[in-house]
Amino acid sequence: MKESLYKRIARELVESIASGQYPVGALLPPEMELCELYQVSRHTIREALRDITEQGLIVRRKGIGTIVAEKKSNNALNHPMAYLEDLFVLATNNLRVVKKIDEVVVDHDLAQVIGCSPGSRWLHIASIREDSEKKDAPICWTDSYTSPIYDKIRRLVRSDPYALISVLIEQHYGVKSEEVRQTITAVGVPAKIAKVLGVEPGSPALKIVRRYVDRNGETFETTISIHPADRYACSIVLRPQA
Repeated sequence: MKESLYKRIARELVESIASGQYPVGALLPPEMELCELYQVSRHTIREALRDITEQGLIVRRKGIGTIVAEKKSNNALNHPMAYLEDLFVLATNNLRVVKKIDEVVVDHDLAQVIGCSPGSRWLHIASIREDSEKKDAPICWTDSYTSPIYDKIRRLVRSDPYALISVLIEQHYGVKSEEVRQTITAVGVPAKIAKVLGVEPGSPALKIVRRYVDRNGETFETTISIHPADRYACSIVLRPQA
């Protein structure tokens, strides 16, 4: 039986993903670019992408594009981290469930973590990320802090529960991340969130602080995430300096 056109295109794209041409976290070319590359209609490309999506190899996110997805192994999320786009993959694979939204006046200790002045007001969003395959084991608890001027975020974090808050800020306010400064430390799970995460208080965890910095070097969002030790692994590739 002759292979259909969209199946052939899907197979070739899968081979490109497997070969590393499009690594985990990379964006596939836009639909129109793929149409020109393969000299086919947009409908054919969409069918090919649908086929690859069903294989779990890509995820499609509005406002971002088509992202090569990761594969889960064992009970931990083994997530490569080399590019900003890798954060998009982490978000698109796990549902955000908002627990609380309020405004806070930060004290000296929290100001040092966030990267702001003590006494300043910040919009605080507390949430968990749920593994689509294991509803009873949240990936992490995250406290996100951003400026109250981004008031639409209160609604957007619920209407688009997969997108990163930094991406929502970029889409609706035009503020873009030029870099993300990340710090990872080993901690015990705080008692106040242990029950939500389904672990014992003080059990091993990774605390990941990410500061999202704009082109002026200003921090416009900071996230503080607590990952139980058996639910997250961060793979970082180091290469010789050119």
